[in-house]
Amino acid sequence: MPNVEAALDAAGVTNPKVREYVHYYAELTGAERVEVVSAADDARLIREALEAGELEPAGDGRYYSRSYHKDTARSEERTIVATSNPQDKGVYNNWRPAAEMKPMLEDRMRGASAGKTMYVIPYLMAPPGNTLSPWATGVQVTDTRTVVLHMIRMARVGIDFVNDLEDPDSFVRAVHVTGDLENLGQGTPDDQRYFVTVADERTILHFGSSYGGNALLGKIAHGLRQAAYDGWASKKFLAEQYMLIGIHDKETGKTYHVCGGFPSASGKTNLAMMLAPDALGERYHVSFYGDDIAWLWVDEEDGKLYGMNPEYGVFGVAKDTNEVTNPTALHSVDAGTGTIFTNIAYNAVTHEVWWEGRTAEPPADTAGWLDWKGAPIAEREEGDTLPWAHPNSRFTTTLDNVPNIAPDYNAAKGVPIDAIIFGGRTRDREPLIRAITDLAEGVYDGLTLGAEATAAAEGVEGQLRYDPMSNRPFMAYGEGDYAAHYLKIVGAAKEQPIFAHVNWFQRDPEDGHFLWHGYRDNLRPLLWLLQLKNGEVKGRQTPVGIIPTEDELVLDGMSTRPEDLEKLLTIDVERWKQEMGFREEHLKQFDRLPEEIWEAHRRVAAALEAEED
Repeated sequence: MPNVEAALDAAGVTNPKVREYVHYYAELTGAERVEVVSAADDARLIREALEAGELEPAGDGRYYSRSYHKDTARSEERTIVATSNPQDKGVYNNWRPAAEMKPMLEDRMRGASAGKTMYVIPYLMAPPGNTLSPWATGVQVTDTRTVVLHMIRMARVGIDFVNDLEDPDSFVRAVHVTGDLENLGQGTPDDQRYFVTVADERTILHFGSSYGGNALLGKIAHGLRQAAYDGWASKKFLAEQYMLIGIHDKETGKTYHVCGGFPSASGKTNLAMMLAPDALGERYHVSFYGDDIAWLWVDEEDGKLYGMNPEYGVFGVAKDTNEVTNPTALHSVDAGTGTIFTNIAYNAVTHEVWWEGRTAEPPADTAGWLDWKGAPIAEREEGDTLPWAHPNSRFTTTLDNVPNIAPDYNAAKGVPIDAIIFGGRTRDREPLIRAITDLAEGVYDGLTLGAEATAAAEGVEGQLRYDPMSNRPFMAYGEGDYAAHYLKIVGAAKEQPIFAHVNWFQRDPEDGHFLWHGYRDNLRPLLWLLQLKNGEVKGRQTPVGIIPTEDELVLDGMSTRPEDLEKLLTIDVERWKQEMGFREEHLKQFDRLPEEIWEAHRRVAAALEAEED
C-alpha cells in the first residue's frame, strides 16, 4: 500500500474529503504509488512519457501517441448513466440502477492498478471564479500518464481548485482505471468495459480504456453528462454539446455570441474555428470560444443568458483538417504548441505526422512512415489502400494555441448569448438557414435535430437519425424533463436568444454538387440572423421559420449560381410534411414531454398544411 498521506501532504492537499476519496480508491485499485499533479508538472511528465516510450517526438514541441488498436473511440453501447431513481431513465441515456453499477465497477477496478502509479488530477471545468464553479470542480484519479497529459491540456489543473472549495465535499469524483486492454473482450459478449456516470452521487467510474472520452473524465463524462444532471438537479444551468463563437462588427464595435449543436460530421468544429471570408474580413472578425461544450445560465443580476466553454483545450478530429477546411485548427497544432497527436500516421525517422485529408496525396516517399497501428507503410503490398491514420485520429491542444481565440475566453462572467443554432447534414429539405423567434418552437426544433443516415441504418428511406440538441450520446436524464428544463432556463432570460437551423450541405439532385460554398462563407447567413434579431432585415416567413430573401444576404465575393441560391432559400413542402410524421414518432418516445413542445409541433404541421392549400 502506498504512503498516500505522505503524497497528499507533499502536494499540499488540505481538503479532507479529497484525501478520503484518494485513500479509498488507492486501496481499492491496489496502486503502487500515488502522485498528485498540477499543470506545472507537464514538462516533467512529457519527459517521463518520452523516456518510457509512451510518447514519441513529433517535431519541435509536439508529441505522438498510439492507443491499443481496439481502443480508438468512445463506446456508446458501454456508456451508462446510473442513479437511484428509475424516473431518470430516458430513451438515450442507457440508464441503470446505481446499486447495480457501482459495485460492478468497483469489483472490476479492484487490484487492477497493481504495480502502477495512481495520478491524482484536481481540475476545474470552468473559467476560475465563474458562477458555475461549484459544479465544475473535480478530482480524477488515473493509472495512465498520457491521460494526465491530455487532461492538463483539456482542463484547468491544480490543487487550489479543491482546497478552496466552500463545501469540501462538492467535487466530482472521477475514477479511471485502464485495465488489461488486450484481454477485455472489446465488442464481444464478454466485453468487460463500462463507462458509468453515477449522476446523483456525482461519481464517475470508467473501466477498460485509455482513449479520449472514455478516459479524459473532465471532458464528456463531467463536462456533459454529469454537468447536465447537475444543471437539472440544481435548476441553475444547461450543459450542452455546443460550439461557441463571437462575431465582432468592427464598424459598430458590437460583438455577438452564437452557440449551437451539430450532430457528428455536420461541420461543428469547422464552424467554431471559422474565419471571415476575404470580402468581409475588413469589417468582421470571428473569435473562437469552444468547439464542443457550452454551459448556459441566466445571470441573477442582469437577467441575461450567458454561456461559457468549460474546457481548456481542443480534442479535435485530425481527418480532413487542412488549410482549406480549417486553417485555424491546423495552426492550433503548430510546432511549439505542446500538441499531442493520437493514432495518426507517424514518421519515426523525421518525426513528421500525416492524416487523410492533410494533403491531397500522402507523402510519396514512404521511408520511415508508420500507420496508426505502427506498421511500416513501405512494407504494404501494392494496391493496399487502407488508411494511414485512423478515421478518429485526434489532436489535443490548449485554447491558448488557437490563433483566433477570444480575448475573454477565460473571463469569469462568461459571454451573453445572442443566438442558438442547430445544424444537421442533409442534402435536401433543410434550407441554408431558417430563423425561429418562438422559444418553444426553437426547443422543438432542437429536439428534432437530425442528420442523414442510410436507409439500411434507419430502416426508413428519407428519415433522419435524430440527435436531440446534438446531445443524443450525452443525455443524463429523461428527454421530457430535459425539454422542460431547457424551456425554464432559457425562458427566464429577459432578452431571448434567436434560434435558427442551418444547413451547409444541400446538394444538386442531378450532379451532386454542393449548392453552398461552406467554410468561411458560413458567416454570411449568421450575419443575416443577427440582423434579423436586430430588426434590420425581415426575411420571408415560411411554415418552418423565417428564411432570408436573396437581397438580404451579403454575397460579396461569392459566385453562387442563381438557381442554387433560389434552391437554398426555399423549402419543399411535401418533403417537410413527410418529415413531420417522422418527428411525431420520434417525440412520442419521450415521457413527460411538455405540452408546449407538442403545441409547437402542431403549429408547424398546421402551417405546412395551410401552405399547400
